[in-house]
Amino acid sequence: MEHRDRRFSDILRGAGIERFVVDGGGDLRHEGGRAARIGLEHPFDPRLVAGVADLKDRALCASAVNRRAWADGLHRVVDARTGLPVRGVVATWAVADEAAVADGLTTALFFTEGRRLAREFDFAYVRMHADGHAEVSRNFPGEVFT
Repeated sequence: MEHRDRRFSDILRGAGIERFVVDGGGDLRHEGGRAARIGLEHPFDPRLVAGVADLKDRALCASAVNRRAWADGLHRVVDARTGLPVRGVVATWAVADEAAVADGLTTALFFTEGRRLAREFDFAYVRMHADGHAEVSRNFPGEVFT
């Protein structure tokens, strides 16, 4: 979604629309009005949710190993140190003021603990591991059902 969320937001505001959700292929930008309750797709079964986020005036981005996968255990999130797909973390979600920041952080969360990234970035997160347990930041605007 990168900076498109900002461009779309500017267009909508210019047209007098003050409350909206921009969906850039699952990466979301919310603005105005009540928070939108967003389901976090479960990485092991896309018919289920692993939790919910209450998104208000921020962006929510997600990344998971079940998306853009071409065979069992082969997916787009590759550890450059080994050349192999990551195995320990299976899904990440990040909430930030800008979609570009949230998007980058969802990838970084596959390799780095959220609390370490929080030293440098103002964001909330969920980091789900292959064994089903999740790391959830204290400031995450929602809940996780693991």
